[in-house]
Amino acid sequence: MRIVSPEEAVAGIKSRDQVYIQMASAAPMVLLDALVARAPELRDVCVIHLHLEGPGPHLAPEMAPHFRHRALFIGPNARRAVNEGRADFVPVFFSDIPALFRSGAYPLDVVFANVTPPDAHGFCSLGVSVEAMHAAVDAAKTVVVQFNPSIPRTLGDAFIHVSQIDLAIEADQPPFEYARPVIGDVERRIGVFVADLIPDGATLQLGIGAIPNATAELLTGKHDLGIHSEMFSDAVVDLVEAGVVTGDRKVRNRGKLVATFLMGTTRLYEFIHDNPMVEMRPVDFTNDTHVIRSLGTMIAINSAIEVDLTGQVVADSIGYRMYSGVGGQMDFMRGAALAPGGRAIIALPSTAGADGSISRITSHLAEGAGVVTTRAHVRTVVTEWGVADLWGLTLRERAKALIAIAHPDHRDRLTYEARQHHEL
Repeated sequence: MRIVSPEEAVAGIKSRDQVYIQMASAAPMVLLDALVARAPELRDVCVIHLHLEGPGPHLAPEMAPHFRHRALFIGPNARRAVNEGRADFVPVFFSDIPALFRSGAYPLDVVFANVTPPDAHGFCSLGVSVEAMHAAVDAAKTVVVQFNPSIPRTLGDAFIHVSQIDLAIEADQPPFEYARPVIGDVERRIGVFVADLIPDGATLQLGIGAIPNATAELLTGKHDLGIHSEMFSDAVVDLVEAGVVTGDRKVRNRGKLVATFLMGTTRLYEFIHDNPMVEMRPVDFTNDTHVIRSLGTMIAINSAIEVDLTGQVVADSIGYRMYSGVGGQMDFMRGAALAPGGRAIIALPSTAGADGSISRITSHLAEGAGVVTTRAHVRTVVTEWGVADLWGLTLRERAKALIAIAHPDHRDRLTYEARQHHEL
């Protein structure tokens, strides 16, 4: 392992190399900026990552001849590039991504990581994002890292050793912050219904956004909740400090907050630093359906863009326009549904658009929209108008249940359209 300048760290990258970048708030921007500075001398470098916080300079239109992004999950900074055809989207379960690297399906030339400086034993923590990093580090020909004192030192299966690192730079770059979302009346009403479905002692997959935050605010009367999630944010810190989340009743990883990446404010990053309660694990553990179903009363809460009257869930696209990705929704929806006492929840506002003119409960999916969770996998759908339990229902019964939780302004039209399709 050699400590070099950012320019030296990226000097060996060649045209058509494949580079994997650590995801989300961990984005190693000093290395990425140094790579983008070399753009004029590079062609068709394949840049692979999931959601990546920050400006994403490699995604700018003028970078198209030099870098081709392969999106395993589409973040906000990549949507335009994907939908303009300057980047590519890969539909893949989050839990399967390590296997892409280990199998050789994606032969990696370089991996970029943002890690803590080595401790006395030579170990560096991957900090706020473990995800597929172990598999990527093992598979890559060259491992390049930022030794970054601003990265929180997380525990669990979060460490790589200096012997696995080829080149390192020294950089002081705080992890990107994700501000708490604004919670409106609709999200709060959804949160009331979701919170009512969560019993004491349950283990939660509680992600990021206004609905999970609203739900968390309404859990203050619960006891001994646990966390097993692909990610969590500041809302979980609130629940730990309130004594609501203890993990004392978890079937496995008792007492631990288990996640594979983290996004939030400085408060979250200070909470997780050297905290033995926080156990970071690779995504092929956190999102393994076998692991999830073994957690007993596992409650998974996921979102959607639209749900049709048969229960098909669209979560990664708006018509033909790609929006996000498959991610971990199916991993947790199936795992929670199979868990004894578990429940898989899709929670979404009933309408879209500033005036609520678009119903997100639909008689048919928008042209081009892709199904992430199938009608056979969906169990519970929640809007601000109530809860629809779909498991075991016929198509006719499902249509009736979903129309009942659609916005009242759209129910008559949905009923008419369902009758036209012989669903009512």
